[in-house]
Amino acid sequence: MFLSHLDLWRSYLECVSRPYTVFVCSITAALYYLWGRKCQAPALVCSEALSAFLQEHCPAVAERFSPTPWCWGGRLQTLVCSVLKSRPHVTYRNELLRTDDGGQISLDWVDNQASAAHPESSTRPTVLILPGLAGNSKQPYVLHAISQATRRGYRCVVFNNRGAAGEELLTPVTYCAANTSDLERVVGHIKGLYPQAPVLGAGVSMGGMLLLNYLARKRTESGLVAGFTISVPWDATKSSVSMEEPLNWLLFNKYLTTILCGLITRHRKVLEKVVDVDHVLTAQTVREFDERFTSLVFGYKSCMDYYHDASPDKKLPNTAVPILCLNAADDPFSPQYAFPLTIVQGLPNVALLLTAHGGHIAFMQGLFPRGENYMDRLFGQFVQAVFEHPRDINKACGIEEEQMT
Repeated sequence: MFLSHLDLWRSYLECVSRPYTVFVCSITAALYYLWGRKCQAPALVCSEALSAFLQEHCPAVAERFSPTPWCWGGRLQTLVCSVLKSRPHVTYRNELLRTDDGGQISLDWVDNQASAAHPESSTRPTVLILPGLAGNSKQPYVLHAISQATRRGYRCVVFNNRGAAGEELLTPVTYCAANTSDLERVVGHIKGLYPQAPVLGAGVSMGGMLLLNYLARKRTESGLVAGFTISVPWDATKSSVSMEEPLNWLLFNKYLTTILCGLITRHRKVLEKVVDVDHVLTAQTVREFDERFTSLVFGYKSCMDYYHDASPDKKLPNTAVPILCLNAADDPFSPQYAFPLTIVQGLPNVALLLTAHGGHIAFMQGLFPRGENYMDRLFGQFVQAVFEHPRDINKACGIEEEQMT
C-alpha cells in the first residue's frame, strides 16, 4: 500500500530530526556545494579567430571541467593520478637513432599500419610525443595519448631523452630543457622517412618546455605543423621555488631528485668522465641536481643561467605554428603566477587553456578516475583538428600556407 503525501512528509521530518542524519545531510550538502563550485569551464586565452576554431573543433575547451569529487587540490590530483592512472596496452617498435656526437636516442614507434583513415604510410599523420623529466614511453599519460591518436588513424613516435628509456648512454651527455639539438635530429629523421606526412609535436611538462624552445628556435623551419603541451613549467626559476616549498619538496621534489640520481648511477661509468658523480648524488632537490650536473654538462655558468635559458614563456612570440597549451591553476610544478597570460594575449597562434583544478599531468574526472580523462580527450580532439583541418587552423592563426614546411 502506498504512503500518502502526508505520511511521506511525516517520515521525512522524523528522519531529519535525528541528530546524526542532520549531520550527514549537512556534510553531504556541503561537499556537493564545494564540488559544484569546482566544476568550471576552463579559461581560454587566445585570439578570437583561434578561439572560434578551437570551440568548433575541440569542444573540450568549452566544457565544464569537473574534477574527481573526492580528490580536490592539485597535490592530491597529482599524487593519485600517478598511482591510479591505467596503462593502455601499446606495442612499440624500437629504433636507436645515432647522433653526430656518437650518442644514441631511443625512439619508440607505433606505426598503426591498420589505419583505415590513413592507410597510406607515406602520408599518414604523425604525432611526436615528448615525455616529462625522467619520463619515457612507458608513462601512463604517453600510453593514453597514443591510444587517442592511433584510434583516429595516426602514427605515433615517442622521443625518449638520452639514457631515460633503459638504453646505454654512449657519450657523457644526457638532456636538458634548453638543448634542442636532439629534438632537431629526431624531427629531421622523421621528416626524412615520411616527407609527405604532417608531424605534430606534443610535449608534457619538461617535454613541453623542450618543444616550445625548439619551435621558438626553428620558427618556420621546425618541420612541425602544430604543438600541444600539458602542464608546462613556464618559468623554470619560479617552478623551482614552488617545488621547494616544504610540502612540495616532501611529496614531489625529493622523489624526482631520487629518480634523476638513479639515472646518474645507472650511467655512472660514462658520466664520471665529466662530473663528480658522488657530489651529484648528494643532491636533495632538482635545483641542486641541475646545479651540480645539468648546468655543468651543458656549459652554463650556473643553474640560474640554465633556468633562464630553459624557460619558454618569453620565447613564445618567436613561434610560427598553432600551439595549444593546457595548464591547471593548482599545479604545484607550474605556479599560476608564472603563466604568460599577457604574452599569449598578443599572439595569433598560441592558445593557453587554464583549468582551476587538475594538478600536474592529472586532470582527473569521475568517481573512479583510472581511464581517459580531460587532458586525454582534449589532446585527441586537438590532434584531429590539426590534421583534418590544416588550412582552417592556419588561417585562424594568421599563418600563410607557404610558411609551412
